[in-house]
Amino acid sequence: MFRGRYLHTIDPKGRLSIPAKFREALKSDYDDKLVVVPNESCLEVHPLSEWQRIEQKLMDKSIFDPDVKKLGRLYISRAKDTVLDKAGRILIPPDVREQAGLTKDVTLVGGGRRHFEVWDRGRFGEFERNNQDELPSVFDKLASLGV
Repeated sequence: MFRGRYLHTIDPKGRLSIPAKFREALKSDYDDKLVVVPNESCLEVHPLSEWQRIEQKLMDKSIFDPDVKKLGRLYISRAKDTVLDKAGRILIPPDVREQAGLTKDVTLVGGGRRHFEVWDRGRFGEFERNNQDELPSVFDKLASLGV
């Protein structure tokens, strides 16, 4: 499980140090193979096995479903394989950094899910400011679902 927020920087070569807590989660539940994919306003980082689950669910759908085609073309096609190196870093390719709007200062966000996100630090701060007031209604929705 990926939990917490961490402030980091992407070095000039495009390498990002993964927080020790996230590395521990990767080592205990996964391996060093990861998939990065830009999505909306950030970069998602998935352990390879979790990404393969997503791909398998899509493969189980009809190839003639227009939404499945669109998802493949606009989301799945942007995914790139990467690996956690011995120093605990991943290399984020230049095109992926550009698509996700990442330059140097980033915030890594663990939402307790099977992946974590990398946000431009300023963009995440703006997202938080713009959405903080909605948190009580999200809690209410989750409570109605029994969470």
